[in-house]
Amino acid sequence: MKNLTLIGCLFLIFTSCGNEHRYTQNSEEIEIVKAVISDYNYQEWENLMSHYHDTAHIYYNSRTTILSPTDLEGFHKNHDAGFSTRAFEDESREYEMIEDNNGKSWVNFWGLLKGNLEGNNKQVIIPVHITFQFIDKKIVTEFGYWDTSEVLSEIKKINSEEIVSDIVKKPMKIEDVPEVVEIEESEDYK
Repeated sequence: MKNLTLIGCLFLIFTSCGNEHRYTQNSEEIEIVKAVISDYNYQEWENLMSHYHDTAHIYYNSRTTILSPTDLEGFHKNHDAGFSTRAFEDESREYEMIEDNNGKSWVNFWGLLKGNLEGNNKQVIIPVHITFQFIDKKIVTEFGYWDTSEVLSEIKKINSEEIVSDIVKKPMKIEDVPEVVEIEESEDYK
């Protein structure tokens, strides 16, 4: 009986070791995502697009608006228009690759996008999560999520401050000066 139990335990150990890893932090796909992040940081748009399948679907903060790889340069330039500098922090990047229950390969990325705003040089840090689905070492689907509320609020503040400063800096024209009514000196004020 002891031998049968021992054989059963050994059988379970050997068969459980045969399962493939479904999670890793080292893969070719992770290296591709690192290249995508680098291409974004250095605005290497042609290189960035080369990592995507031609028919890739890209979703940023939406499940309905679909971008294609050829849309990426315009999207990022528009999105980054309020920044004088911006890049993902090197020390705050995390990558993992998983295989889901349907056999699809996904790479998850977490990072902090740090930038200085153009109007007031205020530093803004935005936590970002992006997940990339791969087929044959090409990105076929991408979902990216981040909160832009702080940036939008700061840009709104900058714009309202610029309007006020423009008004103050404009010289007044004679027509804009209110009429001055002369007050005759009365005996009471002498």
